[in-house]
Amino acid sequence: MSDSRLGEAAHFAFARHETFAPRFGWLHKAYMQVKRDQGAFLADDAPVLFGVGKNMVNAMRYWSRAFKLTREHSPGQRTQAKFSYPTWEARWLLDEDGGADPYLEENGSLWLLHWWLVSSRPGAKSHAPAWYTAFHLAPFSRFSTADMTQVVTRHVNFSYDKSLEEASIVRDIDCITKMYARSAPEKAGSPGSYEDLLACPFRDLDLLTFVGTRGKPEWQFTSGHRTSLPARVLAYACLDYAAKFSRQANSISVARLANEPGSPGRAFRVRENEIVMALQKVAAGHPQLNLTEAVGQRSLAFAADPFELAWEVLDEQYDFVTRRPGFPTREEWAAKFPELAMAEQKELAAKATDAPEAADTTEMLFAEETA
Repeated sequence: MSDSRLGEAAHFAFARHETFAPRFGWLHKAYMQVKRDQGAFLADDAPVLFGVGKNMVNAMRYWSRAFKLTREHSPGQRTQAKFSYPTWEARWLLDEDGGADPYLEENGSLWLLHWWLVSSRPGAKSHAPAWYTAFHLAPFSRFSTADMTQVVTRHVNFSYDKSLEEASIVRDIDCITKMYARSAPEKAGSPGSYEDLLACPFRDLDLLTFVGTRGKPEWQFTSGHRTSLPARVLAYACLDYAAKFSRQANSISVARLANEPGSPGRAFRVRENEIVMALQKVAAGHPQLNLTEAVGQRSLAFAADPFELAWEVLDEQYDFVTRRPGFPTREEWAAKFPELAMAEQKELAAKATDAPEAADTTEMLFAEETA
């Protein structure tokens, strides 16, 4: 039986990607534009600014928000239009002036973005409920579009006060498979397959594989050792998840990190042993982290705020971005874009099952805002 976990973890947001999975270069280009002009996505010449078609502009806007690289807020009471404000995390990762990985050349950055997409905490819920359901709540590892659509529909009906057309969920499931799974083998030589293969960087994570046939397409989540997942990125996700429950010195069991809905284990499809190996490796260089064992249960103990420790670990992975000359602190970035805090406070004040004031589809959403 379904439950309300989806409503607590994710906003009501479906089929806002215009059928486009995130493409190479989109997130960096979007960040650079909204850093300069927070109304860039709403500009009449947005397709020219971003160098893509109008539908792709809408998709870039959605993905920037879904990856927690932007927050949206109305600049004044007289307009319903929502401007996009770059988060400190976006500055840390994507800025050309000392950012960690502006062009997403490292697989660790893709794993990090994937975590931001399917993770949730108070004030920063997921904007991709179908993705959250697929990775965290679905009870199977192998599925067809119909299977996953049924599961997402059940969670949506139980979790939200607003109804949704099944076609919107189907579009999301189709986008999930396009985003993470390479083309079906029988289509490998078809026209456009090369462009399809190169279109989305997240396929390099190898989280999904095509296991069906031409007549019955099915996909399966992969599992096992993730050679492209850096230990520090996995440790960051574990500490970030722990911070959802405590912002003080505490501990969390490895079983929870591996198996709970919303956890890194489910997001990355890794088992307890791989989490333990990553945490052991990272803890060796961080005295405030320690793996303990009691009554056969292993736990990650942290001697300070896990959120702050998470960023110390992640920053080290990228040669200490925050120590580079001119890099802004969180407080300095918040002072530059006070709307970020306003948007967070609005989210915190909303009920868990509140659907956003925007309409169900991207077309209606942008029609309202650009009217």
